[in-house]
Amino acid sequence: MGKEKNTAIAPVSQREPLGSLVLYKALKWTIVQPILSSYFRSRVIGLENVPTTGGFIAVSNHASNFDPPILAAAVGRPVAFMAKEELFRVPILKQIIRIYGAYPVKRGAGDRAAIRAALASLQEGWGVGIFLQGTRTADGRVTKPKSGAVLIATKAQVPLIPISLIGTEKILKGKNPFPHPTALTIRIGEAIAPPKTVTKEALTQTTETCAHQINALHALGR
Repeated sequence: MGKEKNTAIAPVSQREPLGSLVLYKALKWTIVQPILSSYFRSRVIGLENVPTTGGFIAVSNHASNFDPPILAAAVGRPVAFMAKEELFRVPILKQIIRIYGAYPVKRGAGDRAAIRAALASLQEGWGVGIFLQGTRTADGRVTKPKSGAVLIATKAQVPLIPISLIGTEKILKGKNPFPHPTALTIRIGEAIAPPKTVTKEALTQTTETCAHQINALHALGR
């Protein structure tokens, strides 16, 4: 990457579309939040660290397929996640997930397509959710962070919000497909500023900072 300069995108909106916000609120308070509060006894710590306007990247650990809706409910704003392009061919479902913030990425299209889609969401005022390691880890800790989230944050010049999902690795036990009622805690850390340039050194340093903050929050436990 060398001395490549940053070319930040210009946001076109300070908040996600109104229709998406309404759907998010409806799903959160009628389905997602009641389940989180009663069944998983979840609690959120650090909500004040989430920006109330403008794009941001919620960068998190990842231990369960339940993580996206849990993270989105915790931050109090709609969060866009990438989804397989095939899902956008299903009638009704495609309208719902698009309104809810999902953006399509072709299978095997590579990182550039995902980056472009995430940048487009940030321009529209969305929060974008990215799991720092990309794949799930058994204990919920980040051990091999990827720099993609920081690269996107740098191009868009939006803050990175470190989030630790604690307990989600225990939701499914063994081969039992039914969710276990484990207690969950979502800890949200202070915003991390993106680098000013997309040099490898800058991206690596900020990525390591994100991983350290997420793991530090995770170590606090329930």
